Amino acid sequence: MTSKKNIIANRYEVLSHLGKGGMADVFLGIDTILNRQVAIKVLRTEMNTDAVSILRFEREAQAAAALAHPNIVEIYDVGDYKGHHYIVMEYVVGQTLKQVIKSRGPLLNEEAVDIMKQMCSAIAEAHSRGIIHRDIKPQNVIVKADGSIKILDFGIATAKGAMQLTQANNVMGSVHYLAPELAKGEPSSPQSDIYALGICLYEMLAGDVPFKAEQAVQVALKHMRDPMPDIRAVNNTVPQSIENIITRATAKLPAQRYRSCDEMLRDISTCLRPDRRNEKKLILKMPEQQKRQTLEGMELQPAETDSEMTAKNQTDDLEKQKNKNKKTMTFLVAILCVITAAAIFFTLVLSGTITLGSRTVKVPDLSGMTIAEAQDTLDKDSLVLNTENITYTLTKDTKKGQIIASDPETDTEIEKKSEVSVTVSSGIGAEVQNYVGKNIDDVKESLTAKYPYLKITVQEEASDKKAGTIIRQEGLTAGTLFDPDVVSQITLICSAYPSVTIPTDIIGKTVAEATAELEAMGVTARSSNRDISNMSQEERDKLKIGVVIESSPAAGTSYTQKGSNYVTLYYY
Repeated sequence: MTSKKNIIANRYEVLSHLGKGGMADVFLGIDTILNRQVAIKVLRTEMNTDAVSILRFEREAQAAAALAHPNIVEIYDVGDYKGHHYIVMEYVVGQTLKQVIKSRGPLLNEEAVDIMKQMCSAIAEAHSRGIIHRDIKPQNVIVKADGSIKILDFGIATAKGAMQLTQANNVMGSVHYLAPELAKGEPSSPQSDIYALGICLYEMLAGDVPFKAEQAVQVALKHMRDPMPDIRAVNNTVPQSIENIITRATAKLPAQRYRSCDEMLRDISTCLRPDRRNEKKLILKMPEQQKRQTLEGMELQPAETDSEMTAKNQTDDLEKQKNKNKKTMTFLVAILCVITAAAIFFTLVLSGTITLGSRTVKVPDLSGMTIAEAQDTLDKDSLVLNTENITYTLTKDTKKGQIIASDPETDTEIEKKSEVSVTVSSGIGAEVQNYVGKNIDDVKESLTAKYPYLKITVQEEASDKKAGTIIRQEGLTAGTLFDPDVVSQITLICSAYPSVTIPTDIIGKTVAEATAELEAMGVTARSSNRDISNMSQEERDKLKIGVVIESSPAAGTSYTQKGSNYVTLYYY
């Protein structure tokens, strides 16, 4: 696959191994032509002869490469190098949405809405190209430091009407985000993605998924038959408008959901308006309720007779028949539930979502390990390292490449074959100080000396603070870490220095008079005596000694007094 210089296709230099997934190894690399960091996904050797694996790998490249959207990870290149299939993609640094929720709990309404708007926009773009993602979940969403997101992992996406690789392939991703129709083995559709988006929105605002159980099949059944919990009962800060969006997106019947992601995006874009906060609660009838109402509403009317006894006998017969019908219906419903549960169970088994005879294990302590060491440790415990969503972050004291946290956390009891995500140190960072209240020139001089790669932008604003005093900082806020060996940017906003026009009447005044006039305006002045040694005595006799003849900057021009600036007064 690679040469001795670790170069793929004479272009991509492999820097380090980031991890491995179910089919591929992922490397951090450099595009030597465009000089940018990239992620390189390479199909593993044992998969290169498997037609289904190759087709899935190619589908991922085709699906993502067909999309150009700021919230979808960008595919730069695909190819086959010496018999090895590879995809070169954008290298995204950030935390998964799952990790953000895990660390912070419920997000603010504004944050959740902003993230969901970006997700809806991205998936709408995919749907407009005929591509269904099929694995939308917080683990596949990277949240960058600036709040923007990137949706990853189109490896199981399909085009509408495309051949399914396996019937079980209809059941995708985590069962916690699985649309009811997919749990029943039906084909995926845009409404399946919309359902998953609704579950993600609920989780962002609740801090947890709506349906939980010990076994995956139990969770799938909850998606099919249990009503969606009211988000406002969990988080009372959520307005009714947002709860209505979740209700509609997660309707049991696909026909009751949004017709498109664009429609959902339009709805969520206005949900925080004051006039929508207390809108009418949306209530959708569940299919089970409708069936129950139909059964309970069945009544048999006895035929009219001339004989009272005959009527009574007929009524008794009808009552017996109704009771018999009810028993038969109850039996049939029970059988149907068993069959449905069995179908879901075996569908999930075939898809790999659950395994027979699974047992729970505790997540081992991975702190301080490298990715490779963590993989070996998890393999021994029959757990899987989630290499698709490794989060890299700067730390104060942990060496580069060492794991600093896992999700789930150490000693958490989980099922075997479950995925474990990790956060890895990308190096020891420099901590940004609070520069507010300090002089801009002093801070700029200090930062430039310590961090040559740090770009400093200075902006001025009108303020009642002393000129040159920093009033706020942007880009790198106090307490954050940055890599001192990589180009970073900080913006320092300081109180504006006064701008004045150098008066023209200082010309002809004595140096003392001109200096006093300028200082009264807040301008620093210095004087400079012009050389007269080369003048004749006659020329010298004509000179006015001690009188200003010129200034720099010139009289009549605009001047800003800041830092060590000054106006020079020239005289004989």
